[in-house]
Amino acid sequence: MKFNKKKINVVDIKKAKKSVFATGVGNAMEWFDFGLYSYLAVIISKNFFTAVGNDELKLVFTFATFAIAFLMRPLGGIIFGMIGDKLGRKVVLTTTIILMAFSTLLIGLLPTYDQIGIWAPILLLIARIIQGFSTGGEYAGAMVYIAESSPDNKRNVLGSGLEIGTLAGYILASLLASLLFLLLSDEQMASWGWRIPFLLGLPLGLVGFYLRGSLGETPIFENELSESDDEVEEESFLSILKNHKKDVFVCFVAVAFFNITNYMLLSYMPSYLNEIIGLSNTAGTVLITIIMILMVPLAFIFGKLSDKIGNKAVFLIGLGGLTLLSALSFYLINMNNLAFISIGILILGILLSTYEGTMPGTLPTMFYTDIRYRTLAVTYNVSVSLFGGTTPLIATWLVHKTGNNLAPAFYLTIVSIIGFLVVLFLFTNTAGKSLKGSYPTVASKSEYNEAVKNPKDALWWYSEQSEK
Repeated sequence: MKFNKKKINVVDIKKAKKSVFATGVGNAMEWFDFGLYSYLAVIISKNFFTAVGNDELKLVFTFATFAIAFLMRPLGGIIFGMIGDKLGRKVVLTTTIILMAFSTLLIGLLPTYDQIGIWAPILLLIARIIQGFSTGGEYAGAMVYIAESSPDNKRNVLGSGLEIGTLAGYILASLLASLLFLLLSDEQMASWGWRIPFLLGLPLGLVGFYLRGSLGETPIFENELSESDDEVEEESFLSILKNHKKDVFVCFVAVAFFNITNYMLLSYMPSYLNEIIGLSNTAGTVLITIIMILMVPLAFIFGKLSDKIGNKAVFLIGLGGLTLLSALSFYLINMNNLAFISIGILILGILLSTYEGTMPGTLPTMFYTDIRYRTLAVTYNVSVSLFGGTTPLIATWLVHKTGNNLAPAFYLTIVSIIGFLVVLFLFTNTAGKSLKGSYPTVASKSEYNEAVKNPKDALWWYSEQSEK
């Protein structure tokens, strides 16, 4: 393969940042609902699972509904992934945000179990299934879009904007929930107050739709470099798994340890603080909000650090820290002292930030351009469905079954050990390198000249492909 300097992708850094903002705002809306469901889980359980015996089991059923919806994510990943690889990344991102907005609105309008009986939890599940289906194409598409729109040497720091958007969605959900808990009585919250944040899903979704509609297609998708496009497009998922099994496996494990940590802290922790520790809903949501606000600059810092020292090194920092400190964090939380609870949650937040700043810019680098969207979407969503979405349910079950409040910490420790070994031995640093199947993406004349001067470094992926 002869290096063609005309095929180097040159991007405007201002437009790249605009793409990050538009995609991040849309992603914030997507995860605004996931945050709401978690922060209001106790109230939702009492409104939709009245027939279940005790409050603990009601919460288990609520998180079971949360987890079941994740089973739709792989289907969404398959369908939207194929559309994204064939028609472009933008069309998927504008579709998924509208689906998410209307399903969020639906939850806010649903009658309760006392009003329509068994149909209440069924309709709740349907709304969550729609959300799971749309999210199946959303997050993978957002990662791919940002990665393909960013200069190679800034991919991780710009990719961190996606997780900052996720945090912003959670923060907005937490602030609204905290405000409602402060302003309304328990009876008012249980009766109608919990609906208010869900009703805001539609206008937020429309804003995100407008911002994403103004984006163009990614330069890498427009300049597809595959030498055998027709053959690759016809390649089945089984064939992809066979030809790229190592990359799929590493991606699968990375998504698992990232999302188990993420959902442990941002989705399960509010209920854990309320049901297990005995902290009030108001105190718990305020505390988690403060931690998430601190995580925003941390995600940016770790993204920048990843571009500088490599994404593999930053991953190992996070995995090593969680291996050593997960049990300590939960032990501090169980001391039932606000200061120690805050320190315990802060430790988890700092270590989660290593993933927040690195994961969005890393996962798309594992696959070639012509199969990137669908392979990432399916791999990501199968993994997150099996491990991420089930985390609150598994953690609740572990505490219920063992009677040990530290059981979730042991689960997190085991996952982190597995992740550490996989990253250490199987993952190759991709920070600063061109995306597989693509020429370098640069944002300045000096970067362009460097790519032309060192074509072997620029096309580092080609020798790997030639060996297959």
